[in-house]
Amino acid sequence: MNRFIHARNRRTFLTRSAAGLGLVALESLLAGDARSQPRVKGTGGLPGFPHFAAKASRVIYLFQSGAPAQMDLFDYKPQLAKYRGQNLPDSIRRGQRLTTMTSGQSSFPVAPSIFKFARHGNCGTWLSELLPHIARLADDIALINTMQTEAINHDPAITYCQTGRQLSGLPSVGAWVTYGLGSDNHNLPAYVVLTSKGTGRPVDQPLYDRLWSSGFLPTKYQGVKFRNTGDPVLYVSNPPGVDRDTRRQMLDELQLLNKEKEMRMGDPEIATRIAQYEMAFRMQASVPELTDVSREPKHILDAYGPDVYKKGTYASNCLLARRLAERGVRFIQLFHMGWDQHENLPKQIRGQCRDTDQPTAALINDLRNRGLLTDTLILWGGEFGRTVYSQGPLTATDYGRDHHPRCFTTWLCGAGIKGGVTYGMTDDFSYNVINDTGVNIRDLHATMLHLLGIDHERFSVKFQGLDARLTGVEPARLVKEILA
Repeated sequence: MNRFIHARNRRTFLTRSAAGLGLVALESLLAGDARSQPRVKGTGGLPGFPHFAAKASRVIYLFQSGAPAQMDLFDYKPQLAKYRGQNLPDSIRRGQRLTTMTSGQSSFPVAPSIFKFARHGNCGTWLSELLPHIARLADDIALINTMQTEAINHDPAITYCQTGRQLSGLPSVGAWVTYGLGSDNHNLPAYVVLTSKGTGRPVDQPLYDRLWSSGFLPTKYQGVKFRNTGDPVLYVSNPPGVDRDTRRQMLDELQLLNKEKEMRMGDPEIATRIAQYEMAFRMQASVPELTDVSREPKHILDAYGPDVYKKGTYASNCLLARRLAERGVRFIQLFHMGWDQHENLPKQIRGQCRDTDQPTAALINDLRNRGLLTDTLILWGGEFGRTVYSQGPLTATDYGRDHHPRCFTTWLCGAGIKGGVTYGMTDDFSYNVINDTGVNIRDLHATMLHLLGIDHERFSVKFQGLDARLTGVEPARLVKEILA
């Protein structure tokens, strides 16, 4: 009995001591030689995937957490000036439910944007003065001004954008993509998440690791979050006194124990654990090289703006996204917090745009110059929009905006996207979608999967007796109007 307890405690110690390396492996890596680090093209993925020729090989999702105000950035409404300060007409509001932040207001004064708009590019797209760098790329991007969601609060809305449902516990979009298509890199995770805090509102809605969870898919498909301080991944550096050969020997012995348990238990998660350790070992060499930008030319660094030198900023993460893309990482997601402008919007949104405008444009240009934009799909957007009426007092220079799910803006660029188009029509108040041009989150997911060569209706997993899909059971259509 004592011998059994000793063996069990030894196994517990070894398991826990390495668990912090993270759930980062891919099933296809099990047979790989951890001592070598070749770039392997197209490892893993489901048989028969992609379903058809793909336009995109990878996705960079620039998620603007907190919900950018569409009428201050993209959805130009010059006629609003004549309604300034007037109560939003009931015919426009149509009994829309309100959040607790504005449900007690006695009036809902219309707050036109104080920012100037101008046409840009050969396409003549209207864009705000807050986005001068993105404006230069107007002919490359496709605006969707009629995105819609069923959620009116941040947590369910962000969860909906990431998983296709408002309830937690389901696979994230990145997990679905990597589950279907596998990895293009033997030494890095297929799904990487980067986070940053905006200067417009540093204390904003929190983010949760479940937003990049694998849900009911195997745990090896969940996103790997790179940290903003210290090692990008916990324990990627060996502790003092442990060299690489010692670590290799430890993992070899640990693998023997895990394989023996796998043979006895038949638990697929044990195979995942083995792969996690092997991936983590390779990451000890690949991650420091990835995050070392000291050899980047100065003109490249300058293009991303001064914040590129500050680790953990949106600019730094945009540069890291490019480096991940050129190394074959399948799904790269940047979460930038701080867009929740319930008050003091003019000041706060200026800060958010200073954070994101130049680095976003630099990322697109950098990918283009390296020949990567043609097979990289870029998405930019938040979880919902903002109200045209002011939350709180309306003054000549200040106003706030509440949550608005009925219409908001997302834009796309890169692989398979028709640049220079604006899709969808909203009413004069940027409050309701008109002419049946609404685009649901399901439609966006279906379109993204299509560009990756996946038919969303044929991409399902048995879960609790149902054929679960990212796009769910309700109808989802391709937004063909923005496809090249």
